[in-house]
Amino acid sequence: MEANYKEEQKYFKAKKRVNDIKGFYVHLFIYLITIPIIITVNLMFVPSFHWFWFSVLGWGMGLFFHWLGVFGFQKLGLGKDWEEKKIKEFMNKKY
Repeated sequence: MEANYKEEQKYFKAKKRVNDIKGFYVHLFIYLITIPIIITVNLMFVPSFHWFWFSVLGWGMGLFFHWLGVFGFQKLGLGKDWEEKKIKEFMNKKY
């Protein structure tokens, strides 16, 4: 019975991870489609002021933080298990 529970937990964790990754790629796709449209509209109607940079940088920061939330902390070594790993590392270290 407990084995089924653990497998079910693994499944739900894996499903959440897949949904998080999918969400990031949808966000990236929409960014890559929308930003060129915003740039084109800006340069066609108000070429003297490049306001598209506000969208590029603002949305780009949001996209970066989305990436960081989905992939980044694990790549930086600061995932959920980081504290536990560091504690074990310091406990095993001989001074």
